[in-house]
Amino acid sequence: MNLSPDCPLPALPTTAVVGTGALGMYYGAKLAKSGIPVTFLARRDLAHLQKHGIRVRCPYGDFQLHPVRACGKPEEIGPVELVLVCLKTTGNASLKTLIPPLLGPDTVVCTLQNGLGNEELLASIAGKDRVLGGVCHVCVSRPEPGVARNMACTDIKFSDLSGGDTPRARSLAKIFTAARVGCTVAPSIGSARWYKLVWNVPFNGLGIAGGPGGRDTQQVLEDPTLHQEAKDLMTEVLAASAKLGYPQDPNLIEKEIVRTRTMGHYKSSSQLDWEAGKPVELESIWGEALRQGTAAGVPMLHLKKLYEKLKGMVKIEC
Repeated sequence: MNLSPDCPLPALPTTAVVGTGALGMYYGAKLAKSGIPVTFLARRDLAHLQKHGIRVRCPYGDFQLHPVRACGKPEEIGPVELVLVCLKTTGNASLKTLIPPLLGPDTVVCTLQNGLGNEELLASIAGKDRVLGGVCHVCVSRPEPGVARNMACTDIKFSDLSGGDTPRARSLAKIFTAARVGCTVAPSIGSARWYKLVWNVPFNGLGIAGGPGGRDTQQVLEDPTLHQEAKDLMTEVLAASAKLGYPQDPNLIEKEIVRTRTMGHYKSSSQLDWEAGKPVELESIWGEALRQGTAAGVPMLHLKKLYEKLKGMVKIEC
């Protein structure tokens, strides 16, 4: 068994995608198209995937992946070399039963989920020496069964729980780069996670709580009050990140505002889940950021107010 972070992944690892929603379909299909042997662990779209495959709509080129290997139980897949966890964190309780059947002696597990705490949860299930994190910067949705629609970006920041920027993390980035996914390797999981929270905290949150019926990203930016609130939330997240030892680019706020303008009338995954009456990733995105930042000594008054408002509006994790 060799689970050292100094040991690269094979170039074409057998791969299981756990959670075949928009994110899992998109990245899994990109990998499969590049020649990676991918099996999708699916529930809602299982029969559709088995019959029709996956259709990707993307500004970088649409494509159809068919046939698709899709299974309903992890035992039908068995041990693989790479597990990609793409479930919403509202389903994290199921990972205790979904992950073990996929583990072989050299299996690596990478979470592509939002928020904080996912790597630590997977470490408690599979062992810390197996776990990597991937922080996705992508605007992807599932408009209909078997369809992944990407509106902008594909990028992922990878990092190794056992050492940050490691040969193993770089080998995973190389695999995704070969699948035409932009990748970088972050110095630590925390650095990558807090980087994304600078966007997720304000825009996912104000998408729900910004007004009756929610607000898309363009509406948030066009409303002077919401625009300022977004910047105040971003400032708090940056301060917490720095206090926790993960300093970010001091110009990140303006860069993220500029990037968000290119998205147009984009609705975040949290807003879409809320509109559909589904559980929202309340604790992993807002609750844990508030707890960690406050514990580090950073006043997070805007985040506390948003978190409390969201608690009264959304269906929370089971």
